[in-house]
Amino acid sequence: MYTIKEASARTGVGVPLIRAWERRYGVVEPARTPAGYRLYDDSALRTLLAMRSLVDSGWTPSEAARAIGAGEIDVAQLASQSDITAGAGSSVRDHRARTIDRFVTAAETASTIETEAALDEMLAAGSYEAVIDDLILPAAAALGDAWSEGRLSVAGEHAASAAIARRLAAVYQAASIPRSATVVVGLAPGARHELGALSFAAALRRTGTGVIYLGQDVTVEGWVDAAARTRARAAVIGAVTPAEADAAGPVVDALRAAGVPLIAIGGAGATDDVTRRLGVVRLPDRVVDAAGAIARDVRRRR
Repeated sequence: MYTIKEASARTGVGVPLIRAWERRYGVVEPARTPAGYRLYDDSALRTLLAMRSLVDSGWTPSEAARAIGAGEIDVAQLASQSDITAGAGSSVRDHRARTIDRFVTAAETASTIETEAALDEMLAAGSYEAVIDDLILPAAAALGDAWSEGRLSVAGEHAASAAIARRLAAVYQAASIPRSATVVVGLAPGARHELGALSFAAALRRTGTGVIYLGQDVTVEGWVDAAARTRARAAVIGAVTPAEADAAGPVVDALRAAGVPLIAIGGAGATDDVTRRLGVVRLPDRVVDAAGAIARDVRRRR
């Protein structure tokens, strides 16, 4: 049996990403020590290697997880090939994992200087599009994991998350602002997990698409008013939890009645069941892919 750090070292999948795949897709179900720490067996490692191979080759994590769960993939064979061909890609993933671990450790020790420095290192690693899905958002998810495991206080988690939000807001503000907004982005009433929605709004604005980011906890009336004033061609609602997805229902109904042509939901709470029930588009898991999909759809509707 292996600890999560040992599993990460053996598979080349960062610790935050292992936790995210476990939480979002259930691809592995680790055992737990009496103290609650995760333990992974050889079968779990093979599954992680197979997931990594599929995602590296262009599959979305949700597609890869579904195919593995349905038995459509020869996990043992793919894991063996992935282990052999890890190469330079593994070293990149290891560096990302170390950077994220540094950020979380700084947050755990309430070191503001180190927290800010780790974030700056992430953003300096490449363009916004290159780092948002593989560094920034996994780092945010790692904060939540550290809090749930009792390693990080509520105040520490909020402070570090706020540091991420400030940088995302700066990216959003720095992007070129088109003359008219065609997409409204935000969260449903009561929803407050905004990092995913804000990162998406920044990515979408960087495509040259007109975007207004409404923020968290937006009333139904606020959504309709914003859509009407901007003559929005699309509305995108972030939903991290099932409760936030449920809260999006009345927003969807009101926007549909107001004639908004395209309504989409993104985030971990936007499951296939939710999107089918609400009759909306489910965004790809990766922010950059989601922004590209909405940008293309909006251009087609012009």
